[in-house]
Amino acid sequence: MSYSSVQWPPELSEEQRNALIVLATTYSLSHSLLYLPQLDSPPFAPTSAIHAPFSLLPTPFPRFLFERAKRLQNLYNVLYARVALDVEFLDRVMGAEIGVGKVDSFTRDIWTGWKQAREEGFTQPLHLGIFRSDYLLHLPPGASTPGLKQVEFNTISSSFGALSEQVAKLHRHLVQATDYYGVSPILKAANVPPNSALSGIVEGLFEAYKAVGDLTAAILFVVLDGERNIFDQRLLEYELLEQAGIKVVRQSMKQLKTSATLEGKERYLRIKTDTIDTLASVVYFRATYAPNVDLQTRDEVETRILLERSFAIKCPSLQLQLAGGKRVQQELTAPGVLEHFLPDHSPSDLTEIRDSWMTMWSLDAPSLPDFPSTSGFERARQYHPNLVLKPQREGGGNNIYKTSIPPFLDTLPEEEREAWIAMELIQPPQDVHNWLVRAGGANDGAHLANIVSELGVYGWALFGEGREVQEKEVGWLLRTKGKESDEGGIAVGYSVLDSVVLTD
Repeated sequence: MSYSSVQWPPELSEEQRNALIVLATTYSLSHSLLYLPQLDSPPFAPTSAIHAPFSLLPTPFPRFLFERAKRLQNLYNVLYARVALDVEFLDRVMGAEIGVGKVDSFTRDIWTGWKQAREEGFTQPLHLGIFRSDYLLHLPPGASTPGLKQVEFNTISSSFGALSEQVAKLHRHLVQATDYYGVSPILKAANVPPNSALSGIVEGLFEAYKAVGDLTAAILFVVLDGERNIFDQRLLEYELLEQAGIKVVRQSMKQLKTSATLEGKERYLRIKTDTIDTLASVVYFRATYAPNVDLQTRDEVETRILLERSFAIKCPSLQLQLAGGKRVQQELTAPGVLEHFLPDHSPSDLTEIRDSWMTMWSLDAPSLPDFPSTSGFERARQYHPNLVLKPQREGGGNNIYKTSIPPFLDTLPEEEREAWIAMELIQPPQDVHNWLVRAGGANDGAHLANIVSELGVYGWALFGEGREVQEKEVGWLLRTKGKESDEGGIAVGYSVLDSVVLTD
């Protein structure tokens, strides 16, 4: 059955729907598809959990575009590894002297920390990226077949890999256990693909761990205080210990201020508390991605720089974090830039990458290629019903959409325009629905919603100067949200976890 001919969701009786909800929620609770509940005063140790928000059925997605997204991930892994190693490019685009860091304090702190560490000299030449490239289907009016367009490329804290594998298993379980009561011919096991994101992310961490060579050291997870999405992280930790014998230590930036020290001329990273005393060979950041969550004090910034100076492989390093900036995403669309980073790739590879982009420009652009007499700022005002404005931020809740753009531009200081990009809005397919199941709060239970689904593809890359990029595509995530929401972050409450049912 073709994507365009699918009406979704298929009709379920109330009895069928309720039976599926019971099966799905109990499966979730039994298989760590979990969140910590939202509590005003969480206990010292968790005493309860709720299932993570999920869709009751997998959502249709064209098979050829699903395969294209996975294929693109290998190209993007190499591209962003090379961007991260181009000091001149990052200094120009993201630096505090001539780039975004001039006007964005968070970017300035990251770039300044990187500059300080590189001037001292690195003892660890390798970097690890655990990436996720996010896409929406694009079906503008008049088009008969959807395309695949990139929303953003994440180089830090690419979360939900473990839980996305669990929700794919959930939907495959429901297919096997109930056949979804025969309500749709596409709901078959062959169309609901398995997902190996959990083991794939662990593989990347293990490859970095082996590259350091000290098999007695631990991997440090840098985490947020009060993290609700702890099970997504713990599943990675358990897999590392049970499959590879690698211990994980968890520390927040506040804890690392007193627990982290550097030893010897190689600057080995030691973590020491009353319960921990170990070297760390890899630092995996599930924090430090936004100023509203951490890196809020000078102590935390200095602690982040200390970690950067260490011999441990960072995932990501500060320069790789900078490479994931929205301004870098926009700069890559400029003529000749893609060829600069991928000169050894075929024209068809470059075309496939370019075909995944929407039109983007910087608000401080004095003119635009297609509008030489119009500035980027003026074009954003003129074209605002079809745009989203993006700052250099991760974590959701930061973008400015459509009719909110003109009043925002009225208050944006001219010197801050460099920190924002304008991107043409992706137009997802209309009239796709699904049952979204949440636990806790006002939205408890199952709700039928008109939806938009965002596909994220995971990959990892281990790389350094003079070394061929070692990389792999390792799984995927589908986030589904109601159309009333422009943002897509699950952890901030906008989306549910979903998986795909592939159509031909």
